[in-house]
Amino acid sequence: MDRASKSPPLILASASPRRRKLLAEAGLVFEVVSPPVDEPDHVGLLPPAQRAEALAYFKARSVSQYYPGSLILGADTIVAVSGVVLGKPADQLEARRMLQTLSGTRHVVITGVALLGPDKRRLIASETTYVTMRPMSNGEIESYIASGEWEGKAGAYAIQETADRFVVSVEGSFSNVVGLPVKLVKRMVNELWKSPDAHKPR
Repeated sequence: MDRASKSPPLILASASPRRRKLLAEAGLVFEVVSPPVDEPDHVGLLPPAQRAEALAYFKARSVSQYYPGSLILGADTIVAVSGVVLGKPADQLEARRMLQTLSGTRHVVITGVALLGPDKRRLIASETTYVTMRPMSNGEIESYIASGEWEGKAGAYAIQETADRFVVSVEGSFSNVVGLPVKLVKRMVNELWKSPDAHKPR
């Protein structure tokens, strides 16, 4: 019997098609369950990395209660520049402001990852990637907003689509900017599968 047949099923607690695609391309077998959770008020007061990790944990926890025998993977991606966190824009006005803020900057993209397993096992971590963008003209910003690519994207841009033309350099994990640090996730999954008695909260 191989390891996969002995391991609890993996559930992705996310409705993101980008995370679903990245996991599938990584060769992991999983199911998708959208997390029924809202952001707790206090999370917005945390530093960027801790905020991303906390949101990933709350997403995973909201699904784990219904699947106690599974490994639950939660993730949350945020963009931050000069300490200001940019989440998903609510409308075109907010998307425009975000793109104007990011234009010509070196900013960070942080994805928090939470993996919850049976018997209260858990791993929580985050990945940080530095993205440098060239200055964007008002016309470029307006054209990008009109494309609709900004919808549902942290920082109002999708590097895996046409926004890559604004990017000068990526320092770190590219998949992290898309929405899931694949190498980190695979390490975490392997660690919980390999050490079933580890990482239990006291």
